[in-house]
Amino acid sequence: MRFMQGSRFAFGPFVLDPDAGTLLRNDNPVAVGYRGLKLLAALVERPGEVLDKAELMDAAWPGTAVEEGNLTVQIAQLRKLLGKPADGGEWIATVPRVGYRFAGIVESLDGAKRKALPLPDKPSIAVLPFVNLSNDPEQEPFADGLTEDLITDLSRASGLFVIARNSTFAYKGKAMDVREIARELGVRYLLEGSARRAAGRVRINAQLVDAVSGDHLWAERFDRGVDDIFAVQDEVTAKIVEALLGRLRAPLPRNRPKNLEAYDLCVRARKLIDDSPQTAREAHLMLTRAVALDPDYAEAYRWLAMNHWMGWVHWGEPVEPNRRLALDLARKAVAIDPNDAGCRWVLGNLLAYERDFAEADAEFARAFELDPNEADAWATLSDISVLAGRVEEGLEQIRKAFRLNPFPASWYYLTLGAAQYAARDYEAAVKTLRRDETYRTSSRRFLAASLAQLGRLDEARTEVELFLVGNPHFTTSHWVWTEPFRDAAMLDHFVDGFRKAGLPE
Repeated sequence: MRFMQGSRFAFGPFVLDPDAGTLLRNDNPVAVGYRGLKLLAALVERPGEVLDKAELMDAAWPGTAVEEGNLTVQIAQLRKLLGKPADGGEWIATVPRVGYRFAGIVESLDGAKRKALPLPDKPSIAVLPFVNLSNDPEQEPFADGLTEDLITDLSRASGLFVIARNSTFAYKGKAMDVREIARELGVRYLLEGSARRAAGRVRINAQLVDAVSGDHLWAERFDRGVDDIFAVQDEVTAKIVEALLGRLRAPLPRNRPKNLEAYDLCVRARKLIDDSPQTAREAHLMLTRAVALDPDYAEAYRWLAMNHWMGWVHWGEPVEPNRRLALDLARKAVAIDPNDAGCRWVLGNLLAYERDFAEADAEFARAFELDPNEADAWATLSDISVLAGRVEEGLEQIRKAFRLNPFPASWYYLTLGAAQYAARDYEAAVKTLRRDETYRTSSRRFLAASLAQLGRLDEARTEVELFLVGNPHFTTSHWVWTEPFRDAAMLDHFVDGFRKAGLPE
């Protein structure tokens, strides 16, 4: 079985893109070496076939004579990286004295190019991940943090359309033509650059490119003390806003960390917060330390609030004290920085879970006044709107979130699928919730309900079994008690689907 060139391949929680040189596990990049990637691609492109050692060595070391031991080492590293498949066994089977065979089930994802997204009606920009030019890989989070902060700063300029971080980080480490990236993200302008931090100094290069004409609109190099990093961010933001909107506008002041170690911890924790209960615990330690180092750092409180909220809503941790702590921390974040849209929508979300809907709606409205480009806030509000019975609004909000974040975190698909279920568009919900991206999210309960409403009860029961493996204590009644429903008919509709699918009462 041979696949076409240009394909991407899915197996278990992984997606391999040989052309782009990337391997993702549940949407997150896996650090795999160049040789390992070549070997994996050769095996995955011909699943079930035995590839002899000479053929594999030629795939990874073309035109080079190498010892067979190199192949053994690379295969061992790949096995370690991939872990075990869900059914036990091995992804890569050894065929003694001959070679290796890929033993997993492989699905070829459409190799066709993504459809170009239409340009918005205002200047649109994506900030590509800044390249870490330090020799020290430990400085990688610093370059990532710089990228994320510039995205946040630009988002707050109401005249701009700004792509969310999740989607720009999909291009990290890829050598791609800027025009192709701009086409896929549906933006006209790209900001790219590099950062080097060493011996208390930071050097940043940044350039703004018009992807339509290929012209460089602005480029500058900054060489400063590391303590000036936030002043540099403000300067870069101001220059871009001036270049794209033709005016300098003093944005509302932002709460900045006073301690760089707290900042680094917060940047690392952002990436871990909603992956799994294990990574959430790691994030909790980092954020607790960040708050101890810098007690006036609003963003650290905001993420810590989300961390406690996810604990009791998604990860099965005790409701109290997590529920109370989450709300206290979110209120503290807003008190420290009332001009931060992120702090506002996090508080809005938690207030909805307290059934304080009037205050929740006001916080979301304030968040969008401060930052209309806050994609995660639109996706979160979509869920709250759906449970309020405002399904059309909810669908519009999740569509807006996807446009700002075309390569989103997997929970966006869960939110979209739940909204489609609420709209009684069960076929669409099944299609959305069967996507690779929903693997390991708790979306299977909505998939089971959608299948049950279509009368596909055997499939629904299978999905329920799989869902309960990861969520053994789930009950419909507890879920209803947790979720911020404010529409009785919508509550009944979800409960009806869960019952038909056979989820525990």
